[in-house]
Amino acid sequence: MTAKPHVLVKRSVSLDGHRTSVALEQMFWDEIDALAKRQGLSVSGLISQVDRGRHTDQNLASALRLAVLEALRQPTHD
Repeated sequence: MTAKPHVLVKRSVSLDGHRTSVALEQMFWDEIDALAKRQGLSVSGLISQVDRGRHTDQNLASALRLAVLEALRQPTHD
């Protein structure tokens, strides 16, 4: 059975020693996994990087979605 694209999937991550959870659609988690691998980072490392760079009035899930969108807009370098 295929996952419904609108269903949020919650994952727990550690950011600077603090546990938190982030809920995103599975398609975003798939892209975050791939992006972390391309950058040689763990998923937690990538999420920490996005967390440190986000605006104070922006929630983490939104920042992660925008990071994925930005990465997908970059030209590929094969």
